[in-house]
Amino acid sequence: MPEPTRETETEEVVSDRRRRREENQNQPSRNVVSVVSQFADENLSLVRNISTGLALAGVIVIARSIKLITKFQAACDIPARFIERNVSLRGKVHSITEKGIEVEHVPIYLPVLSPLLSNHKEGPTSPLLVHLAGIDLTQEGRLWLQKNLTPAQTVWLKLISREGNMLHCLVSQSKGTMWSFCTNEELLRLGLARTAPIAGVPPDSRLYWRLHRRLHRAEVKAERKGRGLWKEANLWERTSKALRDSPLFRLMRGIFQRTE
Repeated sequence: MPEPTRETETEEVVSDRRRRREENQNQPSRNVVSVVSQFADENLSLVRNISTGLALAGVIVIARSIKLITKFQAACDIPARFIERNVSLRGKVHSITEKGIEVEHVPIYLPVLSPLLSNHKEGPTSPLLVHLAGIDLTQEGRLWLQKNLTPAQTVWLKLISREGNMLHCLVSQSKGTMWSFCTNEELLRLGLARTAPIAGVPPDSRLYWRLHRRLHRAEVKAERKGRGLWKEANLWERTSKALRDSPLFRLMRGIFQRTE
């Protein structure tokens, strides 16, 4: 009977030694954790400042890499990926010219980062030259733009393509406080423009046909309702035009001009 008891005692001794050995091995790591925890507790403000600094540095790196707060003063300044992804930029109308709409880019403003990362000092700025993508304006359409896009008015430019220093965009403007509308489509709906090939976009691309269908629908509405250039002349206007274009009228007008 004593032999089983000795075996049991031996197993207990071995198990106890093994447990002590494991505790001794884990002791250094526990000591390190305790020291770090104690340091963090005693220097809580320092740890918070370090965390804030790292977070701020990360935001700065991201902002610089994606040009989040860069003010673009020429079409060539805009990264190619912005054009490829049809990014929307905010801007203020500068003027309406024969070439297109001049818009001053207004970048996203971050209270702390914008002054630190801005590459341009306060002073004269160059506006972006914007063409309304996919449409040809009539003279009445240009007058409508001058009336409805006043200087300093905020607009959004959805980048479609770029040709030299010209940006082809869908231009959106606010309508009240909750709604906005696409100026390209509005001009077509009013019959103040015609659809045109979308410059800088491959005709066989999905983007081209998606935009073409969208603009064509607006043009069809104007045609059905007889608006703008689709307006049908009344009977008197049609009769007058027919008389002016008739050979007899031209002959009589020539005779009168000779007798004067």
